[in-house]
Amino acid sequence: MNSPLTHFDTAGQAHMVDVGAKEPTQRVAVAEGRIRMQAATLALVRDGQAAKGDVLAVARIAAIQGAKRCADLVPLCHPLPLTRVAVDFDFEPDAVHCRAEVATVGRTGVEMEALCAVQVALLTVYDMCKAADKRMVIDGVRVLSKTGGKSGDWAV
Repeated sequence: MNSPLTHFDTAGQAHMVDVGAKEPTQRVAVAEGRIRMQAATLALVRDGQAAKGDVLAVARIAAIQGAKRCADLVPLCHPLPLTRVAVDFDFEPDAVHCRAEVATVGRTGVEMEALCAVQVALLTVYDMCKAADKRMVIDGVRVLSKTGGKSGDWAV
């Protein structure tokens, strides 16, 4: 079986890709996503008035932790020594937007770590605000760009 999906061997069995022969390079990935919420909930977050405290400060730390623990959550990801995790939040009319940039010098990319950072940040916002708004929706989570490695640079 020949598959373009690198996490399957020639017999179609899942496996962790061997990256041992690859040269380490600087690798960076950027991901984004948002959590939509009611205007009153958004005001609580923006004004720092949520009952559980500073929602975005906690979500930023959670995002960094999520990037660092990606290999513990996604079975075939390699554990990577991250050199940077930067997380930014912006307010949209009905949402909090999260953007994470993750970097390493290594043999495989950090797209999964950037996606984990965004997802965990948005899940943390949900957790901290669910008492006020159970109808929040996380959406638009995607990789915006990646640099480094054999396949080169890519951006949306």
